[in-house]
Amino acid sequence: QVQLVESGGGLVQAGGSLRLSCAASERTFSSYIMGWFRQAPGKEREFVAAIRSTGGSTAYGNSVKGRFTISRDNAKNTVYLLMNRLKPEDTAVYYCAAQRDYSGSWSYSAMYPAEYDYWGQGTQVTVSS
Repeated sequence: QVQLVESGGGLVQAGGSLRLSCAASERTFSSYIMGWFRQAPGKEREFVAAIRSTGGSTAYGNSVKGRFTISRDNAKNTVYLLMNRLKPEDTAVYYCAAQRDYSGSWSYSAMYPAEYDYWGQGTQVTVSS
């Protein structure tokens, strides 16, 4: 199994920045598509960002495009989410997720939670106004 542990969440003022990290236990981490999702109370889980196994391709949700950046360090089995220009509506629990990369239509499958096989416990991000 793949164990994922998120960290880096916290309280930040609107307009500020925060970087989330997700550490994976899997030794074959480099073969996985990694994604970030978020969920606020009473709302559906929302796609935030994803990155392919090699790190050469990324995808972002419309609400965060231009503000958030996903990256990965396969040598460290870690994926990151840099969040800039944070807004109160970004407040949510942020989850890291992983799925095997079969070299198919990755950008299509990457945005759907059901496509992911492994999930972290989540980290809270709160943006104050």
